[in-house]
Amino acid sequence: MTENTSTQQFEYKAEMQQLLHLIVNSLYTNQEIFLRELISNASDALNKARFRQLTDHSEGNHKDLQITITLDKETKTLSIEDTGIGMTHEDLIERLGTIASSGTLAFIEEQKASGKPVDAGLIGQFGVGFYSAFMVADEIVLETLYADEGAEPFNWTSDGTGTYAISPGTREDHGTKITLHLKEEAKEFAEETRVRSIIRKYSNFVDFPIQLGSDQVNTLKALWKKRKEDITEDERNEFYKFVTGDFAEPFGHLHLQIEGLLSFEALLFVPAQAPVSFFREDRRSDLHLYCSGVFVRDDAEELLPDYLHFVRGVVDTDDLPLNVSREVTQNSPVAQRIRSTLTGKLLGLLKEWATDDGERYEKFFLNFGPVLKTGLWSDMSRHDELLELMRYPSTNSENLTSLHDYVERMTGDQETIYYLLADSLESARKSPHLEVFARKGIEVLLLPDPIDALTLPNVQKFEEKSFASVTAAELDLGEDEESEPLPGDDRDALLSLFRLQLGDRIQDVVASKRLVDSAATLVAAKDGLDPQLERMMKSMNPDYEGMKKVLEINVEHPLMQNILALKSSENQDTLIEEAIEQVYEGALLLDGNLAEPSAFVERMTRILVDATRTQ
Repeated sequence: MTENTSTQQFEYKAEMQQLLHLIVNSLYTNQEIFLRELISNASDALNKARFRQLTDHSEGNHKDLQITITLDKETKTLSIEDTGIGMTHEDLIERLGTIASSGTLAFIEEQKASGKPVDAGLIGQFGVGFYSAFMVADEIVLETLYADEGAEPFNWTSDGTGTYAISPGTREDHGTKITLHLKEEAKEFAEETRVRSIIRKYSNFVDFPIQLGSDQVNTLKALWKKRKEDITEDERNEFYKFVTGDFAEPFGHLHLQIEGLLSFEALLFVPAQAPVSFFREDRRSDLHLYCSGVFVRDDAEELLPDYLHFVRGVVDTDDLPLNVSREVTQNSPVAQRIRSTLTGKLLGLLKEWATDDGERYEKFFLNFGPVLKTGLWSDMSRHDELLELMRYPSTNSENLTSLHDYVERMTGDQETIYYLLADSLESARKSPHLEVFARKGIEVLLLPDPIDALTLPNVQKFEEKSFASVTAAELDLGEDEESEPLPGDDRDALLSLFRLQLGDRIQDVVASKRLVDSAATLVAAKDGLDPQLERMMKSMNPDYEGMKKVLEINVEHPLMQNILALKSSENQDTLIEEAIEQVYEGALLLDGNLAEPSAFVERMTRILVDATRTQ
């Protein structure tokens, strides 16, 4: 396709058209956020230009790097211009004609379907903040020139419907100018007072001067370089919102100024809640890296372990070169020392919260605990520190409990920390596996988080106490003084009935030591997987069959005694067989592995019909 010869019309891709339709025609809250997004994009372009100037002395060395905003109430236009890196013809197509992040449209449609106005700030979280301008503009004109010698200028124009146009431009200096032709109902954004207040609210800490009329509106100060005692809470919160695009105030912060063999400054924040994009696979880290006060990039994920990637903020060091790449940083001893220091300080902050204010820490853990737990297998060097920070529901506590508090509550000669993996907290609390523990007054940790199946079962000890699942086949809780065991011959006869009926569908049938009120349950064989972990394996691989289970039956249960009594009666073999099948499939149902529920219901109906038949 020939460039810079005539106007070219392009169609937005289908998903892009749908997204724009939602933006243009939907009712959004926080519409003023469009200006923050455009200023943020301009700041990114200026950072790229400054980086090139400092590293390869390219064209543009003598340009003033700044953002200029021009308003015209008569024509209802707002223009934002930067002297940054500019855009190429390819950039205009790739960056303005397609959706960069997968899942964006689906998420916004889901929010719209809820019937509530969609927060405009969510658009920026998915990397498509430029398009938020179509909430207030019925036409956008973009003029740009890329900062390469011989580059050609282009204009980009769209009304936010199905197409956009690219034509030859006349811009002579590298950078970009975006002009919004405002809708009648959005003409307030051509008012200087309104725009000035938006800039101070959202963009006060942009690294470059923002000119509005003859004034510089923003303050241009590196907050992390100031002394901690010289920063107000309002300044910190404002800076957090600028860096992250969040509207809520941060949950907490950590301000570091390290000097010595390793020198760096950091201002880090823990959000009040996980952002909407947090669990997307393509979510970037929100840690900004500066070298000697110069912005390098905003996704320095290698400076923190994965289990702390909810932390956001700024790290600034004089010990890394400006042109350091991600690959170099990953292998840099300096970066590794920064990573180690940040990790230690952040875990120390979390420990401080956990020690001084348990309620506050529980709020944090409910938000980010699932991510923090992954460190138990990914960072063995801090395994013990992380274990102390873990919190779990339990049978003896209304709130989440620590492992230390669990050990403190142990009674008698208990040497084991017991836990139960489950699909949900509700199903965990109703599990028959807990019955004997309740009768003996032994606390059990309840683990409904899927990540728990991959973490706690692999922990060897905590404070010299071992761990054991309550679903393990071999469970020794000592003698139960409240139990009334069947005579040995009767018990053996009952077990034989079940073994004969169930055959090789199970590994064995044994008398349960864990059931009190329930008739039967399935447990893993000696070397088998925990039932919850096995369910996870099956969800990932439908062909996974797993190992045969052990059926534990409560030989003291009235149902078992009735089945045994039927054996001495004549012509009851069919009823005995159906009762045993029903007991087994009921255990399968509770285990989440009942393949044919219809057969279970049909059999139950037949048994009920026989039991209620009028003699």
